[in-house]
Amino acid sequence: MKVIHLKYPYQLNKVDPSTSYSLAVGFFDGVHRGHQAVIRAAMEKAEELNIKSAVMTFDPHPSIVLGKSNEKIFYITPLPQKLEILEEMGVDTTFVVQFTSDFARLSPEDFIQYFIRDLNVKHVTAGFDFSFGAFGKGNMDLMKELSLGNFGVTVVEKQMDDGEKISSTRIRKCLQDGDMETVHHLLGRPFQVPGIVVQGDKRGRTIGFPTANIQSMEGCFIPKNGVYAVRVFVQNRLYDGVCNVGFKPTFKNPDEKQLTIEVHILDFEKNIYGEEVKVLWYKRLRDEQKFDGIESLKAQISRDKERTIEYFADK
Repeated sequence: MKVIHLKYPYQLNKVDPSTSYSLAVGFFDGVHRGHQAVIRAAMEKAEELNIKSAVMTFDPHPSIVLGKSNEKIFYITPLPQKLEILEEMGVDTTFVVQFTSDFARLSPEDFIQYFIRDLNVKHVTAGFDFSFGAFGKGNMDLMKELSLGNFGVTVVEKQMDDGEKISSTRIRKCLQDGDMETVHHLLGRPFQVPGIVVQGDKRGRTIGFPTANIQSMEGCFIPKNGVYAVRVFVQNRLYDGVCNVGFKPTFKNPDEKQLTIEVHILDFEKNIYGEEVKVLWYKRLRDEQKFDGIESLKAQISRDKERTIEYFADK
């Protein structure tokens, strides 16, 4: 997949004028099932018209630049992960438009000129609620009106699940609640956190449950504290595991607040310090808790391990 970074008003002349595109446009955080419907519609139109498929996304999140949200924005899929998913879907080209104050001031007409016509886009596909141009004044009705017949427009209707819209907002709420099974269902894949294995305190080894201490990639959201059934992709293989997210209250001073992600990988004994890994989250098993001693902790970890084995046995 070709990735082209664009910035208004500079760096707009990076596109081969001989290449035409069927473009899916949106922020696409999460690349969830609703987003996938938009992207696949654009890919089908590309095949029909015998042109390249493309996705246009924006970075950073508009709320960060415009300061509209009082809450801290977290990404379901940071940009590198989003690009990886789009490539796996088979998209030919992704345009990453830098969302700046200058870009936010573009009129709908100028957005279409610079980011549709000048990119040789022959068909635009977006969700029913996509807006563009200053103050979000442009909508898909206006996109059709301003196309003047020079490019086609497809609007993908609201994608529903269990009576509710599939949305990034809904998925963020589930992540904050630790509801990984609903997240999996709405994304169409397990939630994923990439990271690297770093040195921990090695205490798990001394109690018979060695763990990989994982430092997540910057910008990733870590689900609610607790114990989870996960899978870990390491050295080109997937392994089942039990993951603890939290502050290790049995061993730590409660005043020392350092969040850790520790995974006991089942049937695995290799030294993997420094290895890049991906943690795939499937089910929250329980809250993190403080135990009155090592033996009660070991007994609970054994139960967590058995529940994890049983969970994945049904998958």
